This record gives sequence, structure tokens and C-alpha cells, in this order.
Amino acid sequence: MAKKRVRDIPLLFWVSPEEREMIQTRMEQIGTGNLSAYLRKMAIDGMIVNLDLPELRELLSLLRRSSNNLNQLTRRVHETGRIYDADLEDIRQNQEKLWKAASEVLSSLAAIR
Repeated sequence: MAKKRVRDIPLLFWVSPEEREMIQTRMEQIGTGNLSAYLRKMAIDGMIVNLDLPELRELLSLLRRSSNNLNQLTRRVHETGRIYDADLEDIRQNQEKLWKAASEVLSSLAAIR
């Protein structure tokens, strides 16, 4: 038995060549090539936000490194029963980097209009 289409109501509207170019440009800006999906999303939600932020990638990288460092430190403390000032300073510096990166991400998000 054939599966029924979920979207079975066509919509049609006309645009000028300039409007078509503007639509194409906006689609390229957000990184999509699917005109139907783009127009449907815009008609329903009114806007599309592309959150491809290099600051967010940097934040995730810092979180991974910090997590790995903390796990290594925890293992060493369990093995030796000691914690060293240099290890604590390393954690403090990593936390500062994380806070700075998080602040940059929040600033970038706040600038989105």
C-alpha cells in the first residue's frame, strides 16, 4: 500500500526577478538549497536563524579539553592522594578561558536581530 504524502496541498505565488534573487541570496546565507523547506519555514516561523558561530565551536573545544584535563587530574589524585598547586592553577586558567569563550558566544547571540 502506498504511503500518503504528509504535505499534499500545493501553494503557489509569484515573485519578481529581484525578489527571486533576494530569496536565493538569503537561502545561500543560511546554507540551504531547499526552496520548499526555506519558504515553508519562513511562512510558519517568520525567520530562520543560522547559528554557525565559530565562537561556539571554540567553546565546545575548550569544554572538551577542560573535561579531559579534569578527568586526568582526578585519576592522578586517586592514585597519589595528592593535588598540586600547578594542577589547580591549570584548572583556574582553563575556567577563565571557558568564561571568556562563553561571554563571546553570548555577545554574538545578543547581536542577532
